Amino acid sequence: MSVHSEIKKVTTNTLQGMKQNGEKISMLTAYDFSMARIFDDAGIDVLLVGDSASNVMAGHETTLPITLDQMIYHAQSVVRAIDRCLVIVDLPFGSYQGNSKEALNSAIRIMKEAGAHGIKLEGGAEVTDSIKRIISAGVPVMGHLGLTPQSIYKFGTYAVRAKEEEEAEILVQNAHLLEEAGCFAIVLEKIPATLGKRVAAELKIPVIGIGAGKYVDGQVLVMHDMLGITKEFSPRFLRRYLNLYDDIKNATSKYINDVKKKDFPNETEQY
Repeated sequence: MSVHSEIKKVTTNTLQGMKQNGEKISMLTAYDFSMARIFDDAGIDVLLVGDSASNVMAGHETTLPITLDQMIYHAQSVVRAIDRCLVIVDLPFGSYQGNSKEALNSAIRIMKEAGAHGIKLEGGAEVTDSIKRIISAGVPVMGHLGLTPQSIYKFGTYAVRAKEEEEAEILVQNAHLLEEAGCFAIVLEKIPATLGKRVAAELKIPVIGIGAGKYVDGQVLVMHDMLGITKEFSPRFLRRYLNLYDDIKNATSKYINDVKKKDFPNETEQY
């Protein structure tokens, strides 16, 4: 019997047990009450209130503009919707880099004001002090390595990371540092599958991939991409399970047409 069928509430300990038992971890982003409720009811293990809200909810080109207050707003909506899954919230750009005290304060605000179950932040050795300080306050931390969108202007591209041996070795070292600092899990984004396999094998904590191959301990996708709400974004790692952009557009067109034809509402749809 799978861990998934037995558990009533997903915790960081649950994820550790899933890794040990070889059960893959399912994770999606969510930003609002209605979608979070559907995902939780479907049995998702983890919901990430991602700073990708900056892109898919607010229309920004990067994740950088979203604020801590805005992240807390989205997180509050998601937490109110769920009964079972683990809810993790991204610390947004500027709320933790270079200052462990500010990082701790940001994490505490998310936990207290949103009721989240943990936070996620990007980076390796440069953020370990912040990670340790946050964890010392009792806040679970998920790491994030590989392509780190908050550093897009540093990289200058969304291309696959760690293809060369030197960068791959640095990533592996950073993964170990994050584990040693106390992270309960790590996200690996857009790296070679062989590297993802190596990291997952070397680390005792769960490794969740997005474009990191099938050998890691779980997968995460942005909900708008998985459901086909976005159309422009088509990386190799993305599998669309619906085509909601066209479905919603067609439904809206039918609604407009029915209103224009005076067909809606009809006699049975009025008081």
